[in-house]
Formats: sequence, C-alpha cells, structure tokens
Amino acid sequence: MPKMPRVLAVQNGTNGGSGRFGEWLDAAGVAVDVVTAFDGSALPSRLEHDGLIVLGGGYLPDDDDKAPWLPATRALVEQALGRSVPFFGICLGGQMLASVGGGKVQADAGAPEHGSTSITMRAEAADDVLFGGLPAAVPAIENHIDAITALPPGAVWLAETERCPYQAFRLGDRAWGVQFHPEVGPGRIQQWDVEYTRRRGLDLDELYATAVADDPLSRAAWGEVASRFATLVKDGHP
Repeated sequence: MPKMPRVLAVQNGTNGGSGRFGEWLDAAGVAVDVVTAFDGSALPSRLEHDGLIVLGGGYLPDDDDKAPWLPATRALVEQALGRSVPFFGICLGGQMLASVGGGKVQADAGAPEHGSTSITMRAEAADDVLFGGLPAAVPAIENHIDAITALPPGAVWLAETERCPYQAFRLGDRAWGVQFHPEVGPGRIQQWDVEYTRRRGLDLDELYATAVADDPLSRAAWGEVASRFATLVKDGHP
C-alpha cells in the first residue's frame, strides 16, 4: 500500500497550531507532521517531506535571539524554494518567505489588523493555482502589527487590504505566503487577551460576533485553498 503524502508544519508559538488548515489537508489525504519548534523540538536539517508549512508567531523572520529555531526554519524554506517543494507560509511564515526571497519585513508597520478582515483578491489571482476563482473578497482572521513592506523580486501579488497591502503572494510556482490566518476559526478570538485588545480600542465580543458571521464564506474559500494545496503535495509525492 503506498505511503500517504506528508507535510511538515513548523509551529512557532503555543497557540499557533495548524488548526483547520491541517484538518482540511488530512481530509484531502495529506498527513501533517507538526514540529513544536517553540518548545525546543528539533527541526530536521533536510526537508524530506512532500510539503512545508510555516505557521504564525510573535516574531520577525530574523528574530533569532528571541526564537533560536528560526535559522533552521529559514533553511527549510530555502530548501523548499530550491527544490520546488510545495510551501505555504502563514503570518510569520509568509513574512519569512518574503524575507528569504529577498523582500522586506518591518516591525509595527502600517496599521495593525485584528479580527475578521475582508481580503481583496487582485487580478493576478485569477489564474493562480491556489487562489484562482475565489470570491472577489474573502474574510479571514488577522492578528498582526508587523508586515511585509516589499515583495521579493519576481513575486506575484495576489491579495490585499487597505491597511496591509501584501496579504498574499506567490514566489515561483509552488510557494505561497499569506499575512492572514486561514487556519483559524472564530473560537481563537475568544482566547485573545482582553486588556490588550481593549487598549487598542477593540471589543472581543464584537470581534467574535463578526468572525462568526463571516465564517461560512471564510471556511468555504480557505478550505478550497487547502484542498488545492493538498493536490499539489500529492502530485509531487513519489
């Protein structure tokens, strides 16, 4: 019996698991092996998996002093790019793809985004393998103050918001980075720090209610993206 294709997912924080994105991949026939790098779990030096996902976390891509596993993570991203292994980067993971590819990421850049946010698809997304055919605008949960400020040379800009232009991009044929959190459902908002959000002029109950209302469209669109990513992984599986 042939082995199931497998994706390596690098988790950078306690609450930063693969969430429903991992569940969608599993349902599509792709297993997800999560490495909890933040707690000292060792990352492989060589990427042997059929795909790579780098998840979010409260760091910049080069915050090596705060997160000493980041150099090893960047090395895996470089291997994925070099060998055309399917890659999907979320929040910090998307910023890391931008940085590794020669773009720029800045701390506390532009206006922060928190809660369910409408992501606008650009014309370039129309023929993209993952984003093609999605609705013109799709909600996704955001929670960031750092942002990509310049895409890598040759990157294809796929989606944007007014506050943070570079919401999704593709680098090469098989690597994608997103600023938002397709893996997160409304329940994650209920875990956020009440005082932190209040200091930013936000109400957790309102953020949660909006996310619940937006979730059917969000779930359908990002579930389709995950399914398409799974197809890419399976196509490259020996």
